[in-house]
Amino acid sequence: MAKEAVKARELKRQKMVAKYAAKRAELKAKGDYEGLDKLPKNASPIRLHNRCKLTGRPRGYMRKFGISRVTFRELALAGKIPGVTKSSW
Repeated sequence: MAKEAVKARELKRQKMVAKYAAKRAELKAKGDYEGLDKLPKNASPIRLHNRCKLTGRPRGYMRKFGISRVTFRELALAGKIPGVTKSSW
């Protein structure tokens, strides 16, 4: 489980990216790289990192489900993800 401070920091980054998205697009279209440089570092979408919605784990993230592979396995084996079954051959 990730620390609450780490989750909060990531959420803060997401809000900042959303806040400056239009301004970044406008500056990029103009080619004003000095203006882009003056924006906050965390306003860049490249600084975002996908995290598990349940545990906050940063690695092994599955985009389709929004959770980490570990959490996915637990939920799938418990039958809590519709349409997902354990494969057998």
